[in-house]
Amino acid sequence: MKTKYAILVGDGMADFPVPELGGKTPLEYARTPNMDAVARNGTIGLAATIPAGLSPGSDVANLSLMGYDPARYYSGRAPIEAASMGVKLSASDTAFRCNLVTIAEGRMADYSAGHIETDKAHEIIKLLKSQLESDSLSFYPGVSYRHLVVIRNFPDGCSCTPPHDISGQEVSAHLPKGPGSDRLKTLMEKAKPVLNNAPVNKERKIKGTPQATDIWLWGHGRAISLPTLSERYGLSGSVISAVDLVRGLGVLAGLKVRLVKGATGYLGTNYAGKVAAACSALSEEDFVFLHVEAPDETSHEGSLQKKIKAIEEFDKNVVGEMLKLQKEVPSVRILVAPDHATPVSTKTHHAAPVPYAACGPGIHSENVLSYCENTAQGRPAYPGPELFDRFIKGNLQQPSKSA
Repeated sequence: MKTKYAILVGDGMADFPVPELGGKTPLEYARTPNMDAVARNGTIGLAATIPAGLSPGSDVANLSLMGYDPARYYSGRAPIEAASMGVKLSASDTAFRCNLVTIAEGRMADYSAGHIETDKAHEIIKLLKSQLESDSLSFYPGVSYRHLVVIRNFPDGCSCTPPHDISGQEVSAHLPKGPGSDRLKTLMEKAKPVLNNAPVNKERKIKGTPQATDIWLWGHGRAISLPTLSERYGLSGSVISAVDLVRGLGVLAGLKVRLVKGATGYLGTNYAGKVAAACSALSEEDFVFLHVEAPDETSHEGSLQKKIKAIEEFDKNVVGEMLKLQKEVPSVRILVAPDHATPVSTKTHHAAPVPYAACGPGIHSENVLSYCENTAQGRPAYPGPELFDRFIKGNLQQPSKSA
C-alpha cells in the first residue's frame, strides 16, 4: 500500500524551561499523551528550521518544514500571504503585511487589536481602501488582524519590525527605517484618523475591547515562486491552516488549500473540521500539512497557562485524532513538530532547533517515552528541508541517546 504523509505543526510550541513549571518547558509540562505516543512508537530528534542570517519567523520556519531552503527561496512574508489571497504581484510590486494593532500611550499594546474578528477587520480595510488607496497603493483584506498592502515601485533596503516582537514597547524606535520608510510612516499616520472614526472602533470602545488604532507595515518582499512538491517528489497534497501565510506556502508548493469553517488561528479553533479535512485529503492524495496557530499566538501574549492549554488542545484534538486515523489506515506516516520556538518569557520567536517526532510505516520505535525539548537534546539537528526529505523517504532513524 502506498505510504501517505501527514505533517502536524503546532506553531511556536517549543519554548525554554520555565521556573513556575519547576524548570520544565510548557511542552514538557503539558499533558500530551498523543505526542508522547508518536515519540514512543517512532523516533524523535531536532529540526533546525531557521538558516543562519534569517529571522526566526513563521514564514521562514514553515517554508523550511515544507521542504524548501529559505536561504534559496525566501523573499519576505507578505508575498507568501499574497499567494494565498490570490493577489498577483508584478515585478514592480512590493507586498507588505498590514497588521491592525492597538497602540496606547506610544506603546504596542496589542499586535492583533484584540484578535479582531475577520468581518469587523474587513469593514476597517474597506474604509482604508476608500480613503487611502491610489494607483500605486492597494489594500487587501485577510484574516482577523492580518492584511496586505501592495505598493508599486517601492525601493529595496527598507527595514521593518514585526509588531509581535515589540509587545509593550515604545513604537517610535521601531518604525520603518531606510529607503522608502518615509512613505510607509506617512501612510501609517494617514491611517490613524480613518481608524479613529471607524464605526467598528466606536463599537469596540463601548464594549471595552481593544480598538484597531493603527496599521503596522512589515514583512515585505517581492513575488516568490517555488518548484512544486509534485515536481520534486511526485506528491499530491493539501494544506490546512487558518492563516494566509501557511496557505500561501501551500499554494506556492502546488498543494490544494482546504478551507475549514470556524478555523480561527486561536484557542478553540475548529479542530474537528481540520482533522476531517486532513482525513479527506489523505483519502484522495499523498500528503497533508496541517498547521495550528494557537500555541504561537498565546506565546506572543506571554500567557503561560493559555500556551499550555493550546498545546494540550493540539495534542488531543489533532494529534490524537490523526493517530486514530493511522490505526485505521496503517500506511499513514506522521510527523509532529513546531515550526520554531516562541518562548512566553520573550513573547517572540527564537531560532533554536525544535523537537520533532515521527511514527508510521518504515519508522521503528526507539523507545523514547515522551516528546519534548529535553528528550530530543543530544540528537542531530537536521535542517528543515533535510528533515522533510528524510520523512518522505523514511530515513529518520537515529541512534538512541544511550547508544
